[in-house]
Amino acid sequence: MASALTDKLSRLVKDLRGQGRITESNVADMLREVRMALLEADVALPVVRDFIARVKEKALGAEVQGSLQPGQVLVSIVNRELAATMGEGVSDINLAAQPPAVILMAGLQGAGKTTTTAKLAKHLIEKRRKKVLTVSGDVYRPAAIEQLKTVTAQAGAEWFPSTPDQRPVDIGRAALDYAKKHFFDVLLVDTAGRLAIDDALMLEIKNLHAALNPVETLFVVDAMQGQDAVNTAKAFKDALPLTGIILTKTDGDSRGGAALSVRQVTGAPIKFAGTSEKLDGLEVFDADRHAGRILGMGDIVALVEQVTAGVDMQAAKKLADKVKSGGDFDLNDFLAQIQQMKQMGGLSSLMDKLPAAMTAKAGQIDMDKAERDIRRKEGIIHSMTPMERRKPDIIKATRKRRIATGAGVQVQDVNRMLKEFEQMQDMMKKMKGGGMMKMMKRMGGMKGMPKMPF
Repeated sequence: MASALTDKLSRLVKDLRGQGRITESNVADMLREVRMALLEADVALPVVRDFIARVKEKALGAEVQGSLQPGQVLVSIVNRELAATMGEGVSDINLAAQPPAVILMAGLQGAGKTTTTAKLAKHLIEKRRKKVLTVSGDVYRPAAIEQLKTVTAQAGAEWFPSTPDQRPVDIGRAALDYAKKHFFDVLLVDTAGRLAIDDALMLEIKNLHAALNPVETLFVVDAMQGQDAVNTAKAFKDALPLTGIILTKTDGDSRGGAALSVRQVTGAPIKFAGTSEKLDGLEVFDADRHAGRILGMGDIVALVEQVTAGVDMQAAKKLADKVKSGGDFDLNDFLAQIQQMKQMGGLSSLMDKLPAAMTAKAGQIDMDKAERDIRRKEGIIHSMTPMERRKPDIIKATRKRRIATGAGVQVQDVNRMLKEFEQMQDMMKKMKGGGMMKMMKRMGGMKGMPKMPF
């Protein structure tokens, strides 16, 4: 997200490197670049003006410490003001109400409200241990009610039925009554959207809000909308007392302007960001960490969280015990490693959270090609028999041709995959029975090794 903004600000730091102090001249140069970067990122003009004024005031009053350079000081100021513009820190969802806590989802059609409703249900079930009910008040869009039913089941929540011939207010009241009688903690209400703002939409959602009195009214906005997001946000702010924002499609080819604009326009904090199309692709929005991502500092905390959530610790321990006891690392284990990578969101998702300096070389890698290569390996292993996976040594020319045909690849692809497997197998063999310690000693001895930072 906001890669253009990241690139410009990263270049700016390099340009300022070597200058001994902050002057009006280098501050002016920086602000010109920042202004252009923000406008190109589709940030609303009033937000840009306010942001630039704040940065200028703080930059001209800043002193450079002996250990810092002007570029580092200016970037730290931009970082703080980016976080302030987006709301500073984390704004948690409010469930402090007599159960069920009603959460109303508002936004235009196409912003991703229905999928986001299911994502939020999954988040509340897994992270907050809540019993969640969803209901659709969208009686206009074909199959909207059935769509919510499907994704709600996938999220592990319960769905309350509604029909297109009902009034949204009646649907909402019936769902609330059901939620009270069956002791649900949270009721998520998916509302109708339109392709554009109109009076009928606003009147309907106002009436629904008045009938349900939700503890949270969340505005779901597409991060790829840019300037349009600001106009939409203003209209919903005037109609409803918004309590929070959910940005969707932040993993797409968006310029990032919506994240910087909607918070200031609505006054409501950004509470969540949609990071993928999967139902677990919703993360709590942290303004400080998001500002770091925009400035190319990465988000190591989010990376650790993503890896921890994606790794099957029981499977990892089982493999470690197998290797330690002298068991052979086979193609079933190799396949499990590939699937673990997929569960963690894939290569591109992991790389996105690394600092720009660490991903400079990785930028030369075709991520789409790398992802396709991982899927190809998975397909090749799936084309093998259980015996071939357990005993890869038996895979000779005839078997390779059959496997290649089954996976829809060339024999060379099968050979390449087997070679990579053999390299990993050799590495695993070296780890048996203290082999890793012996390797370390050969590399220079334990005494001379630096202490690890953890």
